[in-house]
Amino acid sequence: MYENNNNQYPNYYGSYSGNKDTSSPYGTAGPINSVPPEPKKQKKKSGFFGKIVKMALSGAVFGLCAGSIMVIMLHLAPVETNQEKSEVTSITENTNHAIASQDAIKDAEEIATANISGNTVVSDVSLVVENTMPSVVSITGMYKVEEENYFGFRNFITESESPGSGSGIIVGQNDTELLIATNNHVVEDATSLSVQFIDDTTADAVVKGTNADVDLAVIAIPLEDISEETRGVIKVASLGDSDSLKVGEPAIAIGNALGYGQSVTTGVISAIDREYTIEENTANLIQTDAAINPGNSGGALLNVKGEVVGINSSKIGGSVIEGMGYAIPISTAKPIIEELMTKTTRTKVDEAQKAYLGIVGISVTNEVQESYGLPEGVYVTQVFSGTGASKAGLVKGDIIVEFDGEKVRTMEELTALLECYEKGSTVEIKIMQGSPSGYQEKTVTVTLGGRVDS
Repeated sequence: MYENNNNQYPNYYGSYSGNKDTSSPYGTAGPINSVPPEPKKQKKKSGFFGKIVKMALSGAVFGLCAGSIMVIMLHLAPVETNQEKSEVTSITENTNHAIASQDAIKDAEEIATANISGNTVVSDVSLVVENTMPSVVSITGMYKVEEENYFGFRNFITESESPGSGSGIIVGQNDTELLIATNNHVVEDATSLSVQFIDDTTADAVVKGTNADVDLAVIAIPLEDISEETRGVIKVASLGDSDSLKVGEPAIAIGNALGYGQSVTTGVISAIDREYTIEENTANLIQTDAAINPGNSGGALLNVKGEVVGINSSKIGGSVIEGMGYAIPISTAKPIIEELMTKTTRTKVDEAQKAYLGIVGISVTNEVQESYGLPEGVYVTQVFSGTGASKAGLVKGDIIVEFDGEKVRTMEELTALLECYEKGSTVEIKIMQGSPSGYQEKTVTVTLGGRVDS
């Protein structure tokens, strides 16, 4: 660190002094009994030469004093001599060099944006966070929870609701909606969703589209539910290029950690293309040591430019692991998010008006696909008579792969779709019918009924 000390230079003052002996030994002895000269004549003669001597001495003293005064004035006057000019130039050059050194240090500190100490990035990321925070939101909701209860020799599955939290990233808007990307597990099984913006205002959101395989979802908020003031402070996130990431470069995570509101953690990119398998789905993820805690899911992983390079997921890794957080690379997520943004927004209907298909089904997992050669979708294990599914010709063993134009991969996805349809709605369902030795694709039209229908 450059340190500029104010040196004190002492001023030296001198004085000119001269000592002269003006005394001279003059004798007055003369011959005894001699006649002394006439007093008047002697007085006149000595007075004339004395005046001359006095005048000479006075002139010398005057010249000496005048010279001394001139020397003092020259020293005090602001006359720049060659020596003084050289000293001034030297001081100026040293000062400029010191300023240049300070600028160089400042530039070096700015260039070294990631001064790493242990596992923490200690560089100042406040400007990046300030510019990016308006594009990150907090998500809270109520979620269905199934509980297994035992009574006697029987067990019962009961449903209840529990609060939960997550994060999201504003990725765009259309003519009527603000669109927010998040993780699928943030919205899965949610009975209601609420979004909090940077100015602490809130608005209700609905699911627009999901992709459980890559744990991504897009939710939507009607623009009419967002005030003009809030629209003026929020902004769409800038998406970067995760393919250009390098191990060791800085990473910044923003999200609703533990549901307490937006917070920031920093670290580095620990690894790229880290293969990870969760719920039978394998993906290549970004690994970082920036803390990603419950509630951070769906939030932004940023580079030092403030660009989103990943979508954080606290579900991956688990709480028993320290210093290993994971994020979905934005280059992988971007095309999926863009597809989900084009989906038709569906809102959940009242319980009394909710439609039911009339089947019992299970998800065809990757393991089942490999073991039995089944296509991906929902395997029908039972069809209730008199229901819409039965009337449309669905039978045990059919595999539902598409519902009203939406691809179906799991039973959870099918259930979530049905919650947005009223009884009496007519939809087209694509199924795979037959056996592993020869499945045939078939499209059937189903009129959805209610739970009490027979």
